[in-house]
Amino acid sequence: MNQRICLFPGSFDPLTLGHVDIIERAMHLFDRLVIGIGSNSSKQAMFSVEQRAEWIRQVFIKEPKVSVQVYKGLTVDFCKEIDARYILRGIRYVSDFEYERAIADMNRSLAPELETIFLTSSAQHATISSTLVRDVIRNGGNARQFLPEAVQY
Repeated sequence: MNQRICLFPGSFDPLTLGHVDIIERAMHLFDRLVIGIGSNSSKQAMFSVEQRAEWIRQVFIKEPKVSVQVYKGLTVDFCKEIDARYILRGIRYVSDFEYERAIADMNRSLAPELETIFLTSSAQHATISSTLVRDVIRNGGNARQFLPEAVQY
């Protein structure tokens, strides 16, 4: 039997409640959900890859379907490496969809066997982004209301 393996790629810098919401809702759709921390050349990370991976492990420690891996290079190549047939992306706003659609189209051109699945954010998490959370942290604010309990900074 073929397992339905899905990759949820991102920087997760840091993991937010918005990410957790998408992951928890997607867990029931797939046999395995790999949270892939990818290198994004256009982003400067605030937290180390090791720290981000550890936070994800701690948040999902009781979820055997969820794992975390760090990867470099093209997402479609990493999908092939882990036998994932699906890529999961979270959508907050229409602008997210336009950007994510372009990436999904490119991925489909590179690897037609992959499907991108979009899940929309729950209303209470739609305004949370890692970028905004990093800005709050950099400026000395308390961002705990946007983060899972395991994410300590």
